[in-house]
Amino acid sequence: MNALQDLYPDDYAHCYGCGRLNSQGLHVKSEWDREGKVGGAVARFTPAEYHLAMPGFVYGGLLASLIDCHAMATAAGASMVAAGLTPGKDPTPRFVTASLQVDFARPTPAGKQLVLRGEPAQVSDRKVVVQVQVSADGVECVRGRVIAVRLPDSMAAAIDRSGA
Repeated sequence: MNALQDLYPDDYAHCYGCGRLNSQGLHVKSEWDREGKVGGAVARFTPAEYHLAMPGFVYGGLLASLIDCHAMATAAGASMVAAGLTPGKDPTPRFVTASLQVDFARPTPAGKQLVLRGEPAQVSDRKVVVQVQVSADGVECVRGRVIAVRLPDSMAAAIDRSGA
């Protein structure tokens, strides 16, 4: 099955964090982990040596970006399940961030694969609230609460006019 971000329409696949068409991006890949029911998504990401805050620890801004992009994919997946679609198989609708709250539970070690787990806490037609946990070696380092909203018509119209 595809990552949710792999099925974003081309016009909406340029995000620095997760856009498959952004050659300089992070390329976050979120996979739906419970087929056929509202569940959640998981992604794995190993920070590069230049993603540091200081030697041995990951930069907090990177962690916030990972949470943000993973939450958008989780929101899309949850909305798809609610609509009877299959995340990772059907085209993924685009959500954008309305609110991002990040809590750093402990320093995140560099050189480790990070596991992001996103779960929808609330799902409606227009808005999804997502809880995200980031862990390294099974230890939670960061938590996020994100409010995702469907791509507003005004943004879609601006993208269409730009020919992105």
